[in-house]
Amino acid sequence: MGHVLILGGTGRIGCSIAEDLLAHSDVEIFLAGRQVEKGRALAARLGDRVQFCQLDLSVATELRRAIAAVDLVVHAAGPFHYRRAQVLRACIAQQVNYLDVSDYRGFTRQALALDGEARAAGITAIINAGVFPGISNSMVRQGVEALDQADSVQLSYVVAGSGGAGVTVMRTTFLGLQYPFDAWLDGRWQSVKPYTERERLAFPLPYGTGAVYWYDMPEAMTLANSFDLQNVKTKFGVVPDFYNQATWLMAHGLPSAVLRNSKVVEFLARVSYGMTGISDRFTGTGVAIRCDIQGRQNDEPTQYCSFFVHDSAAIAAGNGAGYIAALMMSRQLDQPGVFPVEQIVPTSLFITALQRRKLDILVSPLSSLTGDHQVKKSQVL
Repeated sequence: MGHVLILGGTGRIGCSIAEDLLAHSDVEIFLAGRQVEKGRALAARLGDRVQFCQLDLSVATELRRAIAAVDLVVHAAGPFHYRRAQVLRACIAQQVNYLDVSDYRGFTRQALALDGEARAAGITAIINAGVFPGISNSMVRQGVEALDQADSVQLSYVVAGSGGAGVTVMRTTFLGLQYPFDAWLDGRWQSVKPYTERERLAFPLPYGTGAVYWYDMPEAMTLANSFDLQNVKTKFGVVPDFYNQATWLMAHGLPSAVLRNSKVVEFLARVSYGMTGISDRFTGTGVAIRCDIQGRQNDEPTQYCSFFVHDSAAIAAGNGAGYIAALMMSRQLDQPGVFPVEQIVPTSLFITALQRRKLDILVSPLSSLTGDHQVKKSQVL
């Protein structure tokens, strides 16, 4: 038994992480947040292994006191576009292990820059956990290990409506449209505009064919550093396709200065969340990941393709972070430093953890790129 502090614990993803830990470990949990009434009600619902901890991350003394009382801190208080690495710094100072569900490249860079300090303090810090990034990173590692040589990776994500993750995810989506980002293409970093190069791909049911667009994700950076690859692409889309069209119009029709205004972002996030409140009733709030890897097997050019599907993006994110938190608490992941998921989680532990949660990675047969290398719909539907 040990103690875990979940920052942002009263949010959709924070609560999902708590539920996963309660189901798959014997830890006791502190849910941290600012809304006392909501937090206490949630803790009461989750059971006697959960307590609410009122905490404002901007108050350093409160943060240090809360960290000192636990064995692991899980940072789920997004959007990470607005966060700095002060929580990780505080964990390093107090020698407490750290896990986050960060999904912003700038935050990832800040965390990775503290690798030396984490090693010196003897703490394990794992970043970019959750579903995407998180489960997606481990899918890539699984595929890379299945090939003799991997050259190119494309991760494609489809989310139904809100994904069940609340308005914070909507904010993150619009924040990701504000600037071009660097992608690893042809062995070098090249600038890419978000929500461009629409592509229609086959996903498992209930999605079928879905549209995805270039979108900045931190795994686009960490995977290029973790593996010897020539190309890494990350693409994202929403079901129903109407939301893709609307997002494309905002990304390319609004002046940059308008799109970068915080009040505009908040307005768009609130309006979009309100709209998904209606469409979620018909589309659900699930997520699908498609991982395509091109490389070589037995000296032949080969394509590897795998899929992950869950009926709730928020619960999937909770599973993706929860299993890693459980492994850290049981000391099965215990290595000083700061690591993205794909660098520290062995594929064997990843698959076992998903199986215990009755989740699967669907892998299509390897196919030669010299023949009909496109994944046929019948393989995934």
